[in-house]
Amino acid sequence: MQRRAVTAVLAAAALLLTAGCSSDDGGTAGGNGSASPSDTAAGASPPERTAGETPPAKGSVKVVRTVATGLSTPWGLAPLADGDLLVSSRDEATITRIDGKTGEKTELGEVPGVSPAGEGGLLGIALSPEYASDHMIYAYFTSASDNRVVRMRYDEQKPSGEQLGAPDTVLRGIPKGVIHNGGRIAFGPDRMLYVGTGESGDTGLSQDRDSLGGKILRLTPEGEPAPGNPFPDSPVYSYGHRNVQGLAWDREQRLFASEFGQNTWDELNAIKPGDNYGWPEAEGRSGEGGFHDPIGQWSTDEASPSGIAHAEGSIWMAGLRGQRLWRIPLKGTEASADPQAFLEGEHGRLRTVVPAGGDKLWLVTSNTDGRGDPKDGDDRILELQGS
Repeated sequence: MQRRAVTAVLAAAALLLTAGCSSDDGGTAGGNGSASPSDTAAGASPPERTAGETPPAKGSVKVVRTVATGLSTPWGLAPLADGDLLVSSRDEATITRIDGKTGEKTELGEVPGVSPAGEGGLLGIALSPEYASDHMIYAYFTSASDNRVVRMRYDEQKPSGEQLGAPDTVLRGIPKGVIHNGGRIAFGPDRMLYVGTGESGDTGLSQDRDSLGGKILRLTPEGEPAPGNPFPDSPVYSYGHRNVQGLAWDREQRLFASEFGQNTWDELNAIKPGDNYGWPEAEGRSGEGGFHDPIGQWSTDEASPSGIAHAEGSIWMAGLRGQRLWRIPLKGTEASADPQAFLEGEHGRLRTVVPAGGDKLWLVTSNTDGRGDPKDGDDRILELQGS
């Protein structure tokens, strides 16, 4: 099997950092799902909103239950067909299975080669499109030299802690840094692997289409540039991003992504292949020709967005520094009404949100990541009902 190699130039660029760039809180440094490719998942739920139907301007959110507690630096979340959940730990470099009914935790194992530091570590996870037969888990992590994507076979028959096979590298050479490591991965409706990356603090990488930093990448499951990509023989799907943190598709298979701004505007973007999203020349809406403006923007203290999900005709966006869940109702690839905030300050920092079928969502808190104020029982996975 072929694996994508990267040039020495990229490897050198991975070491570059720019002083004073902002952290995953959207402000100054100092003091981060797998997103599902659709809003359908296992479990009974009310009838879903039909494709193309505009959701109401105002919605609601209710916490149905706490699914699990006592998680350490949770980051990525991948639902299994039986209702259980896989969650990655950024700093412990482990993947744990959560019983969807009881919250019981079973550690699959530790992912070798992870080098946690700053915002880096074991980040997003996703299940293979052929998971039912190949049992492969994909993971994005920070190593000693770069950020990379690997895949590992999950063998449930082995003892707890020994259930992950040796990692097979799918893509290497994504720039790493103390900040802006990206990390969200997801398989799209086209069964291709989408990878959100950051510019690792080196702002020039975002506009460099030969760099893997500050991009959304689109790959085959084996790690090659996906057929139909906008640039020949390149994994780059879109560029000009600062630090992509969330990926989600609506029911019309349109891709949306969230990313951190610097000190002014965080963004939610509708992604068009080959488009330039402006960083570092533009932060938020610029109106300048050649740059694709976001469909929504927030001050960094209101959002610092992480994971996103599509459900009930809206994008749901988790906020870290903002400590709230945003609902952005959509009409096509535009917001159909003003964004609405829920759960403000109630559960602290919010890292990942994933569809759970119909009007249900999984929500992961992030209070043990070194920037939060952990309470007893943190971190948690919550089940929400939203409309």
